[in-house]
Amino acid sequence: MMKFVSAMAVMLGLFSLPVMAAGDAAAGKDKSASCMACHGAEGKVSMPMYPNLAGQNAMYLEHALQAYKKGERNGGQAEVMKAYVSPLSDADIADLAAYYSSLKP
Repeated sequence: MMKFVSAMAVMLGLFSLPVMAAGDAAAGKDKSASCMACHGAEGKVSMPMYPNLAGQNAMYLEHALQAYKKGERNGGQAEVMKAYVSPLSDADIADLAAYYSSLKP
C-alpha cells in the first residue's frame, strides 16, 4: 500500500525523486575490483561487519554512494567509503549500482 501511495504522490507531483542515470551492469562489474576487498566477490561478504551488495536496490546503492562521496554519511566505515568513492563519476556510481543490483542475493 505504501508503494502505491508513494508512486501516486510522485505521479501527481507532490514530491519528486532525484533522477538517476541507468547504469551499465557490465561496466560496473569491470569497475568493482576495489569493492571486492570488503564486499566480497559478487557482492557477498565473508566478514559480517560489511554489507552484502548483491541484489540490493540500484537506486538505494546510488544514493548511498553519492552520500558517502558528499560526506553526508558518517560513523562506521564512512571515511573508508569516502576514500573509495571520491574519485568515482556519477556514471561509475550508476554502473556499480546496476552491477550489484543485477546479482542474486
